[in-house]
Amino acid sequence: MALDQITDAVTQSNVKVLGEAPAMAMGSIYQTMAHSTGILFQNAVAAQQQQNTLAQAAANQGIMQIYSLNTMAGAAATEKVGQGGIADNLTSLLTVLQSFMR
Repeated sequence: MALDQITDAVTQSNVKVLGEAPAMAMGSIYQTMAHSTGILFQNAVAAQQQQNTLAQAAANQGIMQIYSLNTMAGAAATEKVGQGGIADNLTSLLTVLQSFMR
């Protein structure tokens, strides 16, 4: 009779363990997902900080280049960027046309 009780106790323990297994597995999955999400956000913040540092460095380099330009070189470059003095060409053309009309 004692052997039957021992077998019953072991069987109940096994059933209890097997019954709790899905809940334990889901708890472990949720804990892993929460940890992974935390690491994801930490990496996102670190990437943003690095991007901000790079943006500041790029802006600093650009400002240093602007301040190091010669004034006449800057004026010449601005004229080249501004379509190579088209306004001067149009003014000259208008002057020539007006001379023909007189």
